[in-house]
Amino acid sequence: MERAELARLLGGTLAPQTSRRILISEAEPRKFMMAFAQAAAGEAEVFLCDPKWGAVERSQVDTLLRAPIPEAMLCAAGKGWLMIPTGGTNGQVRFARHDTATISAAVKGFTQHFELPQVNAAGVLPLHHVSGFMAWMRCTMTGGTYRPLDWKALEEGTLPVLPVKVHGWVLSLVPTQLERLLRQDAAIEWLRKFRVIFVGGGPTWSELLDKAASLRLPLSLGYGMTESAAMMAGSRTADFLAGTRSCGTMMPHVTAQISSEGAISIYGESLFRGYYPQWRTPGEFVTQDGGYRDRNGHLYITGRRDTVIISGGEKVDPAAVEDVLRGSGELPQVVVLGVPDAEWGQVVIAAYPESPPPKLKKVAEVMNRLLSPAKRPKLFVPLAKWPVNEEGKVNRAEVAHLAEHIFARRPG
Repeated sequence: MERAELARLLGGTLAPQTSRRILISEAEPRKFMMAFAQAAAGEAEVFLCDPKWGAVERSQVDTLLRAPIPEAMLCAAGKGWLMIPTGGTNGQVRFARHDTATISAAVKGFTQHFELPQVNAAGVLPLHHVSGFMAWMRCTMTGGTYRPLDWKALEEGTLPVLPVKVHGWVLSLVPTQLERLLRQDAAIEWLRKFRVIFVGGGPTWSELLDKAASLRLPLSLGYGMTESAAMMAGSRTADFLAGTRSCGTMMPHVTAQISSEGAISIYGESLFRGYYPQWRTPGEFVTQDGGYRDRNGHLYITGRRDTVIISGGEKVDPAAVEDVLRGSGELPQVVVLGVPDAEWGQVVIAAYPESPPPKLKKVAEVMNRLLSPAKRPKLFVPLAKWPVNEEGKVNRAEVAHLAEHIFARRPG
């Protein structure tokens, strides 16, 4: 599919574009969709941006946009014009280059894997995020219906009646959203009406999955990333209900290899063209994920091979958060870490020396101004003993042990 064809499907009309870059930072789904349709109709590079980014993230984007790019490499042959944000492997803002070729390859593989010739999706994930964006693209490219929903309204019990479709409806959720919907009897009945409920974007705890299975919800556990244009493996709902907790098998548009150390490498037509402003040599992409396959070829993800915290589906770079906290002037020594949490998968906390006591109100003012909500520590843990080695360097493993113990014993 060419870019012009995508624009036509979206209803975009060609209009003069004075900039070679267009940034879309829009929280309201309908406005985002209109802005993207118009941007796709032109020739400018298009950047999808999180409207909740704070000053730190916006500064990182500004730095990327100032980076020089050889003129000959700009949107070469219609490739790499769409920049989808990702925390990458270190939590820093990066943009993965995509285009209609990578997106359509991912859509084709998805529809073949799930035997869905037409996709109709209810959308609750933000459209600037690859999972929300690709849900929309699957509908657009297969002639289906995409209906954006208000997550807050769903959480409060306003559950829309979706019109009957020959191929049914699908829904994508992060684990935290699924957990919150399962608190409502009416929401459980509403979820049962979907053909498939895709769950991904972060660690999913076994108690949640077992509860969903006991309620006979048609879940599919998936594996994907921004670099692959979202899902590249997904389990069958029948397998999930039968007790399998794998990510299923790889979709036809992507192949994967797993090294003897468990490192996952992927190949395929949906893979990104490179991290903006660079370009990537086509071929193997070595992920930071670890995993293995069972004898049936089902993929299991064992976790990240780096230190990024994933909380509620968002990637958090501990070092970047620590820099902001230190910049408040109140926490010269601080360690940010992620601890297991039943609601968020992981929750971000910050540990610091008990003495001298910091002014946490000032710290909160700084981080609320500079960090997006997912990156703000939910708990600050004072440690009476601050473990350091002979060189004065903090023992992060010991801090993590002490902080996790305190976190586990907290009231409520």
